[in-house]
Amino acid sequence: MRPYQIAATERILNRIEISTNYKKTGTVEAGGYIWHTTGSGKTLTSFKTAQLAASLPYIDKVLFVVDRKDLDYQTMKEYDRFEKGAANSNTSTKILQKQLEDPNAKIIITTIQKLDVFISKNKTHDVYKQHIVLIFDECHRSQFGKMHRKIVKAFKNYHIFGFTGTPIFAVNAGSGGDPLLRTTPQAFGDKLHTYTIIDAINDGNVLPFRIDYVNTVKEKDNINDSKVRAIDIEKAMSAPERIREVTSYILDHFDQKTKRNSFYSLKGQRVAGFNSIFAVASIPMAMKYYTEFKRQLAERKRNLTVATIFSFSTNEDDPEDALPDEGFETDKLDKTSRDFLEAAIADYNQTFNVNFDTSAEKFQNYYKDLSLRMKNREVDLLIVVNMFLTGFDATTLNTLWVDKNLKQHGLLQAFSRTNRILNSVKTFGNIICFRDLKQATDEAIALFGDKEAGGIVLLKTYNDYYNGYDEDGKHKPGYAELIATLQSQYPLGKAIIGEDAQKDFIRLFGAILRLKNILTAFDDFAGNEILSERNFQDYQSIYIDLYQDFTKGKNADKENINDDIVFEIELIKQIEVNIDYILMLVAKYHESNCTDKSILVAIDKAVSSSIELRSKKELIAKFIEQVNTSTQVDDDWRIFVAEQKEKDLSAIIEAEKLKPEETRKFVAGSFRDGTMKTTGTDIDKILPPVSRFSGGGRAAKKQSVIEKLMAFFEKYLGLV
Repeated sequence: MRPYQIAATERILNRIEISTNYKKTGTVEAGGYIWHTTGSGKTLTSFKTAQLAASLPYIDKVLFVVDRKDLDYQTMKEYDRFEKGAANSNTSTKILQKQLEDPNAKIIITTIQKLDVFISKNKTHDVYKQHIVLIFDECHRSQFGKMHRKIVKAFKNYHIFGFTGTPIFAVNAGSGGDPLLRTTPQAFGDKLHTYTIIDAINDGNVLPFRIDYVNTVKEKDNINDSKVRAIDIEKAMSAPERIREVTSYILDHFDQKTKRNSFYSLKGQRVAGFNSIFAVASIPMAMKYYTEFKRQLAERKRNLTVATIFSFSTNEDDPEDALPDEGFETDKLDKTSRDFLEAAIADYNQTFNVNFDTSAEKFQNYYKDLSLRMKNREVDLLIVVNMFLTGFDATTLNTLWVDKNLKQHGLLQAFSRTNRILNSVKTFGNIICFRDLKQATDEAIALFGDKEAGGIVLLKTYNDYYNGYDEDGKHKPGYAELIATLQSQYPLGKAIIGEDAQKDFIRLFGAILRLKNILTAFDDFAGNEILSERNFQDYQSIYIDLYQDFTKGKNADKENINDDIVFEIELIKQIEVNIDYILMLVAKYHESNCTDKSILVAIDKAVSSSIELRSKKELIAKFIEQVNTSTQVDDDWRIFVAEQKEKDLSAIIEAEKLKPEETRKFVAGSFRDGTMKTTGTDIDKILPPVSRFSGGGRAAKKQSVIEKLMAFFEKYLGLV
């Protein structure tokens, strides 16, 4: 655990000990709340707290209470990841009751809804007299109100603690509900520990945000009445032409914002880019947008997986609650909305070959399945009203499109879906607002950070990154300055002599790659790259040459070669040239009757600038050699690759005397999973019989096989 997590845990345990010794249990003096910013390990902190509290001899049980939107199964999965079997979850109030009556069930994860039902059905129960610790997750939400009051009234000997990334203070509390339970301090007591978004960004535990404001509505002149203006704006917001315009903008910029030209490994699979959530103002707008996305995708003949989810919310239109609580009450939806949701789920069923609908249990399972597929980046765009905007974590999610009025804690919660750390390609959470949320954003950041927090929480402007800026008395060079330095100090065609000069080039080009990674998310950058694509590829080729020289004989997976050299290999890979682009160039060469040699130069430069394609360079060159006027490029390439793959694999099997059937099965599994596992027993099964007592012969044989199979795998990965 990190220091701030340990500090939070210790303060809760100290409060339990002190209040127990002084017998202050039964009041909020026995508790407190932890301000632990979203995405910085709140679940791990709560798990360790629950575990240590449960080990205290005078504590009978620890109840970890989540809201239905988070679902206890998600928390249970996280707890199991920390320590299998450490906690107990439940799928019904009946199971919850059994766990409360079981002395061996020390840590229980439950929803506040199930706990509320249990208390309503059991006015008197022995568990109320036991010494209980109640830990509330996301305590800025529906725990305020009747359910909260009922729970703390039922238990007679308890400590109560809340975790939240965005506390409710008087300034951001709504006017509805119980006036004595509107704020976090009112409901949970003293603030025990603070770890804000500023702390988390400074510590590198979450990412900052980058915000675009895309104006889609021009307000009419001479409207003085605020209510009339609000009605007029909302009517304009849902106008069909605006829905079309916003949808078109998202589709036009989708690849740019989600970095679909970037590649990374996710659970052994090679994945392109990130995914996104689109937050809209109401169920009718969600329906309109879903329909328009389907229409425009079909019109563009484009393949993006779009899904939607929503349910009944009692206070959806409450302007004081930025993110109203939204449960799973699909039966309360009006017929039009429910029928539409049913049809959207049917689309989802067809896409993923599953079977969900809007009935109570199947809708909850749809939520679970959708949550998992979002985390696995199988869904490209999820349209929501309130669901998934709090309590949902997915490292693959980098973009939030917003056509919804957000403010204060709701705004920061929604934005924070995008800022989980994944890799060096994902350097910020991308927020694209189709409403003017600038003032609301500034106010939210000031409330949950401080008045100077904007400089840390939000990325700088396009102009700053492009032209440079001054900070803390130092000048930070921009992209244009770095490119000018690159061209003057390292002109193309001139060798870089000496290790010091090479290291300086590596640092300079790495800084350019990092800035370009940020700038590509700005619409203004298109057309202002300065370097032509071909020249950039040439510089990238030099960078990769140096990487391979510096890593020769070392662990090539490590980017930190020594203390003063770091290679930005993830950023190189994210602007990879793929084989489809190369085949397109081959087709152009074919169309020129194989006479345009400049295309061959372009192919060579593109392949040389790609780490992925360098291992395929010989294969590509061999294919181009046999291209003639009768070649069908795509079809003949597939046939060529299949023949060469079989030829190369057979040669390895024969040379190393491997077991043919086991080897082919092992290789097929590796291509299926996107990774070749060289540890474990699978690799041993393909080796020929070698005496285990033959000294280092078996180890040497195994290493030789691994090296040959890895080279084979790299050569054909992405082609089969």
